Amino acid sequence: MKSPLLSLLLIAALTFGGGLARAEKADRNRPMNVESDTLRYDDLKQTSVFTGRVVLTKGTILIRGERIEVRQDAEGYQFGLVTAAPAALAFFRQKREGLDEFIEGEGERIEYDSRADTVKFIGQAQLRRYRGATLGDEISGGVIVYNNSTEVFSVDGAVAKAGAGAPTGRVRAMLTPKPEAAASAPAGTSSPLLPGPALRPSPTLGGEKK
Repeated sequence: MKSPLLSLLLIAALTFGGGLARAEKADRNRPMNVESDTLRYDDLKQTSVFTGRVVLTKGTILIRGERIEVRQDAEGYQFGLVTAAPAALAFFRQKREGLDEFIEGEGERIEYDSRADTVKFIGQAQLRRYRGATLGDEISGGVIVYNNSTEVFSVDGAVAKAGAGAPTGRVRAMLTPKPEAAASAPAGTSSPLLPGPALRPSPTLGGEKK
């Protein structure tokens, strides 16, 4: 039986110093551009399947994979399933709102849901935050769900495959303090992480149900 302790729910203010923050809001209304080797479009089901070295851009969003299936509902929300090539990982990157920071992640599969405003990385999952070109924080596990709306992400280490990603099936995290915290520390002393709110329990992977 999988212990609930294997699921780690982190509040953005605790981990990413001031929050994972919302992704670039304008991305939702930007057109989607895709390059691939082949395309199969079904007008009745409103689905498009791109295969072969697929590169998708939508505002600041960049997605790469071997196969991307995109579905659009009647209200215009888009849902994407990205699959990596064998022995490779699919890739996702997006700018944070109003900051020179980017969130990027990788996984064997990536699920993008514009209605719920979530990105799910599955299999050898990794999530990173960059301040400019500098790596700030890095998380890895079996499954990572990043929610823009609630500013919360969750990590589950139990799904990781043996010998790949997190080989012990545990979550791994490298979290760095905000530059302001490091600069304000007295000379000759270390810069501890700023205190944050307590971890919020979650009965399901991905946070609270809507």
